[in-house]
Amino acid sequence: MTFIEKTKQPLFWNNVRKVTIPFFIMVVLISLLLNSWEAIFAGNFDLVNEVNFSEGKWMNFWGFKVFLSLFYGIYITNKKMK
Repeated sequence: MTFIEKTKQPLFWNNVRKVTIPFFIMVVLISLLLNSWEAIFAGNFDLVNEVNFSEGKWMNFWGFKVFLSLFYGIYITNKKMK
């Protein structure tokens, strides 16, 4: 079955969702821990906001992770679905 034929099936998108959401959550948590682990464990969430989200940084933070997670979900689902 080709990729286009797979994308026309509702089961394909259901499986993409099942892969994408947990991967997205994992990527966000790991990214926050790598970027601001000291501030998170110190309870300084103003610093976490400043480092990751203020002054338009939130667009890069969320945009890249959404794109990466969706791409990964589609890739894995396409690879595993027959």
